[in-house]
Amino acid sequence: MANTTTETTKSCCAPSCCAEEAKPVARETPAAAINEAVRDEVKERYGQAVKAVLSGSKPSCCGSNSGLGGTDPITRDLYDAEQAAGIPADALLASFGCGNPTALAELRPGEAVLDLGSGGGIDVLLSAKRVGPTGKAYGLDMTDEMLELAMKNKARAGATNVEFLKGHIEAIPLPAASVDVIISNCVINLSTHKDQVLKEAFRVLRPGGRFAVSDIVVRRELPEEAKRSMELWSGCVAGALLESEYVEKLRAAGFTDIEIEPTRIYTKDDAVEMASSCCGEDTESLLKGLDGAVMSAFIRAKKP
Repeated sequence: MANTTTETTKSCCAPSCCAEEAKPVARETPAAAINEAVRDEVKERYGQAVKAVLSGSKPSCCGSNSGLGGTDPITRDLYDAEQAAGIPADALLASFGCGNPTALAELRPGEAVLDLGSGGGIDVLLSAKRVGPTGKAYGLDMTDEMLELAMKNKARAGATNVEFLKGHIEAIPLPAASVDVIISNCVINLSTHKDQVLKEAFRVLRPGGRFAVSDIVVRRELPEEAKRSMELWSGCVAGALLESEYVEKLRAAGFTDIEIEPTRIYTKDDAVEMASSCCGEDTESLLKGLDGAVMSAFIRAKKP
């Protein structure tokens, strides 16, 4: 994969608001500069996303939609009406995920759960309901605008067992063995230091703890121009791992019982739709070549 990207803010299909020409990441650029450039790009995109949400729209790449779920095939239709009940509208609008990890993580009353890249807080608030008043739900994000929105959503929801933290998913600001479950919604793919992310996740989990995240995964190698595109990095495609790479990195971090379950496989038509909504004419032809190569998946693993 390309030598690119760093941490995150709530999840995947990044709001480009509005389509610039996709910016290539030069191969000769030093790794540290690439990492910083991608981090800045992600923070800017998600900061813009919050502004769009507060103005009453739902950004999804470049478009907007006032309804539940995004206008692109990655972010749409992730939460049903029952799950959305009682969740502030802004938390729903500021969700840019590719899955619904809280529905699959089998959270139990009394557990402590951490959401990596918590954005507007939707998965944290849903988790808080599941773990109940004796449990705790943490959200970690690096973007000030997202954290501010998440705190407002926490207050609106009346959640008393929720705490939002500022920081990077490569350096989680919690003690070792302090949580039972790690969730994340299409954020890990945005990091250029995925090995460190998974090591940190392993560190903060208690023995027997569960890793249960939604993420973008690729089923075959992406075209080189896709891997070099800054637009696709911040939109969660270019930074995604191959299935085999994800398994290897989880195993190297110490995890066992690793499973990758596809939840959506994106077709040529999906790629064209994403291109038309966010990436401009030049990137449309690139995305057409991604037919069947990209999927949303639920990744499970355990800490022994």
